[in-house]
Amino acid sequence: MRQEIISDAQLVSNYIKGEESALSTLIYRHKQKIYSFIYSKVFDRDLAEDIFQDTFIKVIKTLKRGAYNEEGKFLPWVMRISHNLVIDHFRKNNRMPKFDNSGEFSIFSVLGDSALNAEKQLIKDQVESDVRRLIEELPEDQKQVLVMRMYNDMSFKEISERTGVSINTALGRMRYALINLRKVVDKHNIVLTN
Repeated sequence: MRQEIISDAQLVSNYIKGEESALSTLIYRHKQKIYSFIYSKVFDRDLAEDIFQDTFIKVIKTLKRGAYNEEGKFLPWVMRISHNLVIDHFRKNNRMPKFDNSGEFSIFSVLGDSALNAEKQLIKDQVESDVRRLIEELPEDQKQVLVMRMYNDMSFKEISERTGVSINTALGRMRYALINLRKVVDKHNIVLTN
C-alpha cells in the first residue's frame, strides 16, 4: 500500500496537536534545502549547522507558543527565519557581506537585492548556486582569499594575517581567482545577470 504524502500544513497541525514525530518529518523533508541556503551565505559547515539548529529551535518555540500563522507556507517561513539568523550572525560579528557593484566584482552584485518577486528569487537562487559551484572549481588558495574578501568582507591586510602570506600575494590570488572565475563563466556559458 502506497504511503500518502502528508502536506507541510498537516504535519505542522499534527505537531501542534502533540505529535512530536511530525516535526522530524518536516525537518527531514526540508533539511537539505534549508542547510544549503544557510551554507551559501556563511560558507562554513559548522556555522551552517549551528544556524540550522537555531532555526529549528526558533521554529519549535514559535509552534509551541501557538504563534504560527503561515497557513501552508511552512518552507518560506523557515527560510525567512534562517535568513534572519544569518543576518543576526553577521551583525553580531560586524561582518555584513558586501557585494561591490563595480567592475571586477559585478558578478556578485546580483546577490544583494532582497526585495525580489518569486521569479527573480528563483533566478537569484540559481545564480547564487552557479557562483558557488564556480567558486568550488577554483584552486584552494584563490578560493580562500575570494571567500574571505567577498563573503566575510575582510581587508587584504586581515587576509594576509589570517593566511600567513603577504598582502601582495593575497591581492594576486584575488586577481587570479577573478580571472579564473571569468574563464569558467565563459567556458560554461553561464549567464550571471538577470
